[in-house]
Parts: sequence; C-alpha cells; structure tokens
Amino acid sequence: MKTALLYAGAAIVIVWGIAHIAIPTRSVVDGFGPISAENRRVLLMEWLMEGVLLIFIGVLVVLVTSLTSDLEQSAVILYRTCASVLVIMAGISMFTGARTAVLPMKLCPPIFLTAAGLLFLPTVL
Repeated sequence: MKTALLYAGAAIVIVWGIAHIAIPTRSVVDGFGPISAENRRVLLMEWLMEGVLLIFIGVLVVLVTSLTSDLEQSAVILYRTCASVLVIMAGISMFTGARTAVLPMKLCPPIFLTAAGLLFLPTVL
C-alpha cells in the first residue's frame, strides 16, 4: 500500500511535469501578448523549469522507491522533502498563477497538494 501511494504521487508529478512542458507552453507564452523577446525568453524558461523540476521530483521518488527497502530513514527524509517542496510550490501557485485565467495554472495547487499528500502519507502509516 505504501509503495502504491508513492508511485501514484510520483506518477502525478511526472505526468503534470510532462504536460506542463508539452501541452500549454506555447499558448501560455503567447497569452501574455506583445512582450519583449527577453521577457518572452524568461517566461518560457520559468515555465519549462517548473516542468523539469516536477519531472525530477517524480523520477527521484520512483528511483528511491524502487531501490530502497521498506521506507529506510533516508527514503523517508527524501519523500517528506519532496512533499514539502510540492506544498511550497502549491502555496506560491495559489497566490500567483492560480489567480490568472489560465486553467493549467489554476490546477497546479490541487495537483501539487494531492501529490504531496501521496508522498507524505506513506511515511506516517
């Protein structure tokens, strides 16, 4: 059960990271209208970096889960740290991107919090 929760949390984060990069990137950047080329590059970089971070978190959880046994102490620290990062990202998103009209940005906080819960819960069961 614990392993299934960890893999589910990791899958959510990986899929959302891939979707973050692959699906809305161009439309999100274009949605900002006429902005300078420099601002466009910064916006694109930040959008892509969040997707990369999400994929990294998910892959890290998958690797640690598959290579450790029965929630070793180091694995517990990693899962809780990853969950904490997702909670922080959800908080930032709630006060920034989720207040925009862009649907993927509105979905970030509940997705991040769900994944964080799935990563944290096995460490206390």
